[in-house]
Amino acid sequence: MRNIETLMKKAAELKSEGLVEGQISEELNISSDTVTWLLTHAEKAGADQGPKDISVDWSAIGKSAYRLGHISQALSDLIEEELVSKDAGLDVVVGIALSGLPLASMIANDLSVELAVYTPSKQMLSKGSKGTARGNLSANFAAVEDKECVVIDDVVTSGNTLEEAVGYLDEHGAKVNAIAVLMDKKGTDEINGVPVKALLKVLQID
Repeated sequence: MRNIETLMKKAAELKSEGLVEGQISEELNISSDTVTWLLTHAEKAGADQGPKDISVDWSAIGKSAYRLGHISQALSDLIEEELVSKDAGLDVVVGIALSGLPLASMIANDLSVELAVYTPSKQMLSKGSKGTARGNLSANFAAVEDKECVVIDDVVTSGNTLEEAVGYLDEHGAKVNAIAVLMDKKGTDEINGVPVKALLKVLQID
């Protein structure tokens, strides 16, 4: 299990490699606020208590196509169950870049539908940067207008990325029938009215 010093070191390394805070958040599966805290407290580790968060390391799955394939099949099964219960269809699986893409690609293959790729705004600007960034769909993959979709990501942390993605898809004429993730750290049943299906949910008890 990662300790706080290890996370601080990794966050600093990723920043030195040119990654913005949103990308570091994606790599470590932690919130942007936690990334900010790790970077600003790196030289005084343990000086004060950090934000409540959980770092999810699923690299044991991600580094093995075999394991990733089985996890994707489990998510595909969850998706099919949800769609049948709603009598809903599916035309396109939308993967959230970057970590949601391997899962989304395999799920699209499992379910014999098209694949779209959404890059969220958090990967485009660091926190506090001037200017604005907007997430977008890659033109190299499927279009979503007038299609029924399922959104795939690896981990729900704050839910902001998925809220953004669902909003974008709504604006571009898609109908989002479900969200499927490997792990839900927020412990939520829905985002923007779209049901969230997770293989694992983390529930914090204070």
